Amino acid sequence: MKTKDDHKRKVSVITLGCSKNLVDSENIITQLRFNDWNAEHEPDEPAPVVIINTCGFIQSAKEESIDTIIRYAKAKSAGLVEKLFVTGCLSQRYRDELAKEIPEVDAWFGTLELPELLHRFRADYRHELIGERQITTPKHYAYLKIAEGCSRTCAFCAIPLMRGSHRSRSIESLVEEARHLASIGVKELILISQELTYYGVDRYGKRRLPDLIDQLTEVEGIEWIRLHYTYPGRFPLELLDTMARHEKVCNYLDIPLQHISDAVLKTMQRRHTADDIRRVLDAARARVPHIAIRTTFLVGFPGETEADFLQLLSFVREQEFERVGVFTYSHEEGTAAFRLTDDVPAGVKADRANRLMEVQRTISERKNEAMAGRVFKVLIDRKEGDFFVGRTEYDSPEVDNEVWIPAHHYLRIGDFANIRITDYTEYDLYGEPVAN
Repeated sequence: MKTKDDHKRKVSVITLGCSKNLVDSENIITQLRFNDWNAEHEPDEPAPVVIINTCGFIQSAKEESIDTIIRYAKAKSAGLVEKLFVTGCLSQRYRDELAKEIPEVDAWFGTLELPELLHRFRADYRHELIGERQITTPKHYAYLKIAEGCSRTCAFCAIPLMRGSHRSRSIESLVEEARHLASIGVKELILISQELTYYGVDRYGKRRLPDLIDQLTEVEGIEWIRLHYTYPGRFPLELLDTMARHEKVCNYLDIPLQHISDAVLKTMQRRHTADDIRRVLDAARARVPHIAIRTTFLVGFPGETEADFLQLLSFVREQEFERVGVFTYSHEEGTAAFRLTDDVPAGVKADRANRLMEVQRTISERKNEAMAGRVFKVLIDRKEGDFFVGRTEYDSPEVDNEVWIPAHHYLRIGDFANIRITDYTEYDLYGEPVAN
């Protein structure tokens, strides 16, 4: 029989921001559950206790985090929530100011203060649970955060202010966690950190991402390994050979480039040139057959001229990336760029983002057209209405293209299926199963 005390031990964890934040929330939930709290991720009805894991990366993310905190603060004032705690990047950066403005929050915690957060629940932090976290993604894929923080000095980025310098986890701990994830049904590991390609330098004195991948491919049950957030400067080209050597490693590389104008790259403090970027891209396409390259660009950075932007547009047309995302520059206090004049008007930033994405829309549609009639291995993520929805190895969850398959076919969520592409749009594919 459920008791009143059972209700009081319910906790809702709300996650805002990126996949790295999601992993942090999963660790919070795991720690609480092993300390006899009934913690759930974003349930339909809020629990008596709510933890909000915030994002503070850019202005729009900060606004979303603040709006969410205020919404739950009002719920607390209305008696719908008893305790409200806030953690994550926004709390790390602005806790003193926010505490004055939103007194309904019971306590604020930074990105490295999980033990202190747990202490408010009279719970002990158990280090051995890091490899046994409860995932909140569909059970067939999970994010594996291989490092925390960032040691880069990119002028536009506040991540080092919120997350500290780069800190690699040990290969042994990551392989152990991968085995646990495989044991609970995970088939796809998505490797994440602020910069994958720096992995190992702080702990081992050299870049060890290829070595880590070699060991992860040996984990039974893992069929896909996907790489997110590499860095073009001093890119370890041996990583490309590792990708090509292992069938389990998806032919997919996320490499945020930000810009191609040397003038803008210099002001951004990216520490590499347009020629460096082109060398990495040429090597990736030469060494990894059929690779899909995902990148992101930042437009409207201080000092970006129309000529700089046209150079970027030309570069996107030239390279024909498989996947592209675009951000407009956000003037963030505490960053090196904050000392610069934010001189590109908001309307110009938005116009440049739209123009770039229109170029990419045409490229994406042409690439999807080329996939029509071909058969691809697809991982089925969910059922939505009259369709099963899945992804090829060239697509990451939530940010890339999806494959839609009529639901009258017998498919199971979490299984792989061979799908022949029958139709396409700019950002989606449609298909039918074929016999194995």
